[in-house]
Amino acid sequence: MDFTSRSKESELMDDPKMDAEKYREAYLDINRCNRLLGGYGITINAVKSLLKKPVKKSYTILDMGCGDGEMLRRISKAFEKQGLEAKLIGVDLRDDVLDIARSKSKEYTNINFTKQDILELKDDFDCDIVLCTLTMHHFTDEQIHIFLKKFNTLAKIGVVINDLERSKLSYGLFKLFSIVFIKTAIAKYDGLVSISKGFRKKELLTYSRQLKTAIHTIKWKWAFRYVWVMQTNRLN
Repeated sequence: MDFTSRSKESELMDDPKMDAEKYREAYLDINRCNRLLGGYGITINAVKSLLKKPVKKSYTILDMGCGDGEMLRRISKAFEKQGLEAKLIGVDLRDDVLDIARSKSKEYTNINFTKQDILELKDDFDCDIVLCTLTMHHFTDEQIHIFLKKFNTLAKIGVVINDLERSKLSYGLFKLFSIVFIKTAIAKYDGLVSISKGFRKKELLTYSRQLKTAIHTIKWKWAFRYVWVMQTNRLN
């Protein structure tokens, strides 16, 4: 496989006709993978870096492409430990996925979900931080430029993007990892496609140059992730 450029192959979970139960099963695999490989911690630590000196008691956070809402549930717990309040909003395009997210988040009164196309985001989202975890690679470069500008406009404090590195090594290691830790054929297939659609640091730097009003930090993290933090600092 050629990893010099991003793959244009579609993932199975991008199929609008996929059965909701298959989604539910696949998310169990995805969540297990993120838990074992530290994917959640990467985003949570990046959010904490934006809040080193909390100036409010309550923050509004949007999760773009929230899936089953697991990232928001973990953010909620992390904020509770710090004594901070969080209003958390998950945004996704599929009704069946949002139904799964709502079902899993019934005990979290501070989490709500809404249907929205991130390429056509409305300006009435009032938020402090925007999250985008393992979502950006689903889109073309042209589409990425569109919603990054909107993220940068919406977020008063900053944006946190957590996505995959594209490399032969990560592809090969994921194949081995999935033999033991991933049960569904969908998650095994889509995991490999996701890596082939992931990013090199120079590509992320190219995106960042289009957003001149933010301060950008892009770092490689285990396991083969990039975390990109944009500081917008518009609270005042």
